[in-house]
Amino acid sequence: MIITTTPNVEGRNIREYKGLVVGEVIAGVDFIKDIAAGLTNFFGGRSRSYEDELINARAAAIQEMEDRAARMGANAVVGVDIDYEVLGTGNNMLMVTVSGTAVALE
Repeated sequence: MIITTTPNVEGRNIREYKGLVVGEVIAGVDFIKDIAAGLTNFFGGRSRSYEDELINARAAAIQEMEDRAARMGANAVVGVDIDYEVLGTGNNMLMVTVSGTAVALE
């Protein structure tokens, strides 16, 4: 399946618009990762534990969107947008939403 942020796929015609398709993931950050990120925040540098969590959540959301598009009969998703939010009382939840338009390409 082709997934792109552009509104079309170069060299291919969109035969049919299937509709909006979304993938959402809400991931919790555990206590240990929170402590490690806090130390990184204090001393400076990159938080590898948070980065890994973000990478995994984004990949899962994209996969969920792709699966939903395939069930709609699409072979591509165009105009993809990725949004991130921090949730929870302690800001220890990460929400990743990936959305786009499911299409059938010729």
